[in-house]
Amino acid sequence: MVLVGTGWNGGWNRATEVSMGKRMPTGYKGVFYRMVPRLGGPGEERAYYAVYKREGKAVETMVGRQHRDGMTEAKANNRRSLMVEGKAETRQEGRERKKSEQQAMADRPTIARLWELYKEARPDLKGIRNYESCYKSHISPVFADKTPAEIDPLSITRFKVNLAKRLAPKTTSNALELLRRIINFGVAHDLCESKIKINLPIVDNLRTEDLSPEQLAALLGVLGTASNQAVANIMRMALFTGMRCGEILKLKWEHLDFERGFVYLHDPKGGVSANIPMNPQARNMLLTLPRESEFVFPGRGGEKRVAYRAAARKLCAAAGLPKDFRPLHGLRHAYASMLASSGQVDLYTLQRLLTHKTASMTQRYAHLRDEVLQRGANVAGQIMEDAQAGQSQKVVNLEDFKKG
Repeated sequence: MVLVGTGWNGGWNRATEVSMGKRMPTGYKGVFYRMVPRLGGPGEERAYYAVYKREGKAVETMVGRQHRDGMTEAKANNRRSLMVEGKAETRQEGRERKKSEQQAMADRPTIARLWELYKEARPDLKGIRNYESCYKSHISPVFADKTPAEIDPLSITRFKVNLAKRLAPKTTSNALELLRRIINFGVAHDLCESKIKINLPIVDNLRTEDLSPEQLAALLGVLGTASNQAVANIMRMALFTGMRCGEILKLKWEHLDFERGFVYLHDPKGGVSANIPMNPQARNMLLTLPRESEFVFPGRGGEKRVAYRAAARKLCAAAGLPKDFRPLHGLRHAYASMLASSGQVDLYTLQRLLTHKTASMTQRYAHLRDEVLQRGANVAGQIMEDAQAGQSQKVVNLEDFKKG
């Protein structure tokens, strides 16, 4: 029973107390009211209830308040009739429906939700920072709240066109590839359905940087006098070993075998751990480094280094290298190009040194080796040409002798 304070002194009205919580009949069967405190005003108001049976069970539910909802006996009766016919829901049913709808919305396999699940399922995902940036900058603003089933071909076409207007072809392709991965993950795990097909644009983005002997000498000179020797050593490591940037930055002392002369690449980009030889230049440089951290090239506080790009670009600029030369990846290419153009390293060996997963990735350097072979063939051709020229000269001299 609910007690309602009345009067200026806050005393209790006994008649009101008796009526609170008590069913009061109306002129309609199955409809009654109770007197309750008025919401938003002084005094009381009627709260109308309906009683009926559903599936053999008695149901009692409030259908509305006199002042708050503008409810009357007639309206309450009409509401009851609709509920009996199953055309209206009780307040409890409404609350449960809204709760269910909210839960369904929360469980919708949106691109945003699939992205989070994808990351949880791939804790070892390499390049996660790049993927996060790509998703946040390009995919999320367009598709975060959509499910794969809600994405149509026209949406993909518009997405591709808009990206192509402001981004490089490779960046556009990367964004489309990531979106395709997210959707495929959802489909593979029965989290969603999708009939959309995302075709990636063909991108000719293979850049094979090389350094001329003059550029190499200039760079080594700059590295030798650089004030930031920490970054200079990272660049030397890339040039001496051809290691990837990520492999260098996470390299630990325990990964170096000075006795056997090998560098152990733990969990490289290719996915399979490998050993690469430590040449004398790399060995001598590594032996000069202080062991103040578990990382060979540590950042602040001895943690894994993150910042290096700005300093590396300055060193490349000081050496007069092209503006678009990529400081570390370019040095990896320069390393590979030097080996390929030497004529002393076959492509299979080069593939192993670069830890390329497939031979096709190493094939970009094949033309350099072909040039060496061509020069060799040209030498042989020149020798034959010289020999033929000498033989012709002998014939001419013999004719002159006969005439004499």
